[in-house]
Amino acid sequence: MVNREVIGIDLGGTAIKLGRFREDGTCLQSFSVATPQPATPEAVMEAIASAISRLDPQKCAIAIGLGTPGPADAAGRIARVAINLTGWHDVPLAEWLEAKTGLPTVLANDANCAGLGEAWLGAGRHYRDMILLTLGTGVGGAIILDGKLFVGNQGAAGELGLITLNPDGPACNSGNQGSLEQYLSVPAIRRRTGLEPEELGKLASSGDAEALKFWESYGRDLGVGLASLIYVLTPQAIAIGGGVSASAEFFFPAVLAEIERRVLPSSRAGLQLLKAELGNSAGMVGAAKLAWGKANC
Repeated sequence: MVNREVIGIDLGGTAIKLGRFREDGTCLQSFSVATPQPATPEAVMEAIASAISRLDPQKCAIAIGLGTPGPADAAGRIARVAINLTGWHDVPLAEWLEAKTGLPTVLANDANCAGLGEAWLGAGRHYRDMILLTLGTGVGGAIILDGKLFVGNQGAAGELGLITLNPDGPACNSGNQGSLEQYLSVPAIRRRTGLEPEELGKLASSGDAEALKFWESYGRDLGVGLASLIYVLTPQAIAIGGGVSASAEFFFPAVLAEIERRVLPSSRAGLQLLKAELGNSAGMVGAAKLAWGKANC
């Protein structure tokens, strides 16, 4: 039997990552190309089509999955908005790619793809119900229930970083105030400390008392936010990714202590707090998983 393949694509503001994957998760080949600037839908479409021709010259792939930096519709057809890309509004990207390649195509938000990737081949591979929270420039999230990505009624579920932590906190681009993102993102860490997360990690490693105190406070804030999510979703595992997770050893103990203090034992029985494993490839891997779902339906 011929080994079937799909293509997973992670569309970012500076780079487009692509890979060919077998159904068991084996990555046969991957590379990245620069995102065209300005990143108009037409220019990005051409760059993706050209990269697919390079990645799969023998036309072995049977489906395409693509993660976009913004919400997609519930059917995985339309990129509603794309953060940091020029002129994106309700772009029928799946339809365009299908016309270019002849391959069935499905879209999802990049954080959702990262969650799928971690659930398939990463930290969440042993669990059916999990949450991924990515701590970076923003705070993204994904919800996996019974092994499947949960996107909600209009495809916009899983914006975990936008839940309220402090009703009187700093304003958020979402229109909320005091969202989790306003306390846990990289810009929030800079605002709170005047330092980069990497600097705070190095200081904590050297035993700096102020840095250790900051990470403990950071862990408490994260634990408070996660407590609300745990009560709603009762996941088996929570995976924490993004650049800030490099300092997980300094804030995980405070996260766990806060969860233990705030969440009933019945709602957190067996809960595992994990560091995400796939790094920058999580979105591409999850997009491939998305493609397999499309190919097999």
